[in-house]
Amino acid sequence: MNGGKSRARRCLALQRESWEELNSQIVSCAACPRLVAYRQEVARIKRRAFLGWEYWGRPVPGFGDRHARLLIVGLAPAAHGANRTGRMFTGDSSGHTLIEALYRFGFANQPTSQHRNDGLELDDAFLTAVVRCVPPNNRPTREEQNNCRAYLARELLLLSSVRVVLVLGRIAFDGYLALLQEQGVDVPYLTFHHGAFYDFAPPLPALVVSYHPSRQNTQTGRLTPEMLDVVLARIRALLGNTL
Repeated sequence: MNGGKSRARRCLALQRESWEELNSQIVSCAACPRLVAYRQEVARIKRRAFLGWEYWGRPVPGFGDRHARLLIVGLAPAAHGANRTGRMFTGDSSGHTLIEALYRFGFANQPTSQHRNDGLELDDAFLTAVVRCVPPNNRPTREEQNNCRAYLARELLLLSSVRVVLVLGRIAFDGYLALLQEQGVDVPYLTFHHGAFYDFAPPLPALVVSYHPSRQNTQTGRLTPEMLDVVLARIRALLGNTL
């Protein structure tokens, strides 16, 4: 697959910003009026179980090891997960499933992700999403996805060690491929299915696909812990190290 050299040239040409600059811009973003209104409404009304919480209610930046070789891309913050806690995959069932799996494969120091100060640290992995605000019904519009895509591109510039990108769900899959196309990569037709693996020419990272660890998928058996383990085992093999 072509396009790696052109991406590398663009990366070198762009001025490298700091993580602090990028995360500050993400958190203060108000580009999508519908998402702004919804995230604030969720934070104001809250869920009964979390009435004592001060909800984050803002866009959510990425989280993890800034020297990671594994980048994990999800859909968006959950209404009462990351939109509440302010950290990706934290405080909801999706985060519980994902972090448990990352812990089993040595990418996390603990199997739980409950709040921003719970001591969770990621090793060689970084969590992000294609959309940074919680969307109604988990369905961001195409315009909202387009508005957010530059943040993922800028994270990738800073995450210079990434060798594998794991996308969780169809929207993350499509969003990541759209980003590659915007960067001039000649992306062929790729199909979305759990466990798919696509190798790109260096310096682009390999792409691995998984169903999203949402409650809808895990409770119906569409995604089981064993299925997620198979994906992470392959990633461990790709990265060339073992536990």
